[in-house]
Amino acid sequence: MNEHKKHKVYARHSAVEPKDRLSISMIKRAVLTTLRIQGVEVPCEVSVLITDERSIREINKEYRGMDKPTDVLSFPMQEITPMQSQTLDGWESAPTDAIDPETGLMPLGEIIISATQTIKQAHEHGHRYGIDHETAYLTVHSVLHLLGYDHVDEGEDKKKMRECEKAIMQELGYDN
Repeated sequence: MNEHKKHKVYARHSAVEPKDRLSISMIKRAVLTTLRIQGVEVPCEVSVLITDERSIREINKEYRGMDKPTDVLSFPMQEITPMQSQTLDGWESAPTDAIDPETGLMPLGEIIISATQTIKQAHEHGHRYGIDHETAYLTVHSVLHLLGYDHVDEGEDKKKMRECEKAIMQELGYDN
């Protein structure tokens, strides 16, 4: 990767009680590790909003027509296939109009994480690494969606996405 142009991750909390805040450093590390392992060479920017259950429910209703809270939402800004995110050629041939001329970065998309759901799921799953594990997993999962992965069907796409998640989580130091 060009040393002068690196990926940028913008993460912030909104409507989250101080006691429920997630680790922004973990989120940034998970985004950057996912992009590195996926071989993303084009400098990208990813925006992450950490919010509460009420806010993510409203967003889920507005954009997906589902009037219920969820753990994480991904809003890709590019049409990318997983193959592009794994091959240097796919990224080098990214359309020039995908790059913001002011920043030199390709806006990859936005991730919205529910702190409430993340904490709840960390306790339900009994992760030995706690909330950071669930935070990392949801972030990795969402970045893979920004890179074109999907898991709607039980077939090869879901299997490939799960394999990528596992490899990235292991790289982050989580073995389960």
